Amino acid sequence: MTIALCPGSFDPITNGHLDIIERASRLFDRVLVTVFVNSSKQPWFTPEERVELARQATAHLPNVTVDAYDGLLVEYARRHGARVIVKGLRAISDFEYEFQMAQINKHLAGELETLFMMTRPENAYLSSSIVKELARYGVDPAGLVPEVVRPALAARAAERRRR
Repeated sequence: MTIALCPGSFDPITNGHLDIIERASRLFDRVLVTVFVNSSKQPWFTPEERVELARQATAHLPNVTVDAYDGLLVEYARRHGARVIVKGLRAISDFEYEFQMAQINKHLAGELETLFMMTRPENAYLSSSIVKELARYGVDPAGLVPEVVRPALAARAAERRRR
């Protein structure tokens, strides 16, 4: 059984993330979608909220489970028997960062492989940051995020506007 790991901050999960997860679920026996804390980002949602949104968004995928972890990706992968890290790439700038991360992960855990999946053209511009920026201005992110994310995103954006 080959277990793959789809890590990310997923703040919130977008249709771009979901596309990569769905495609990975067709390639691997089991896919672990794992919400990691990124200390360089200012999240809108707690890790628990991000896990719940991702669980709802991936509920149609029987071989996908969603979890959260606050530690090194390689430690999580080893604990869960993951052999592959799946990362989506939108642009060259993504590749530069992800290439560095893949190399350090390989250094720390030589048994892990990183698989880069190119995003579909319709998701090439999509990021959680862009979705949050649109929501901040009251723009409905229909078509950009899974339907289960829309009300949570709208509510969080309204809370942030009131501050």
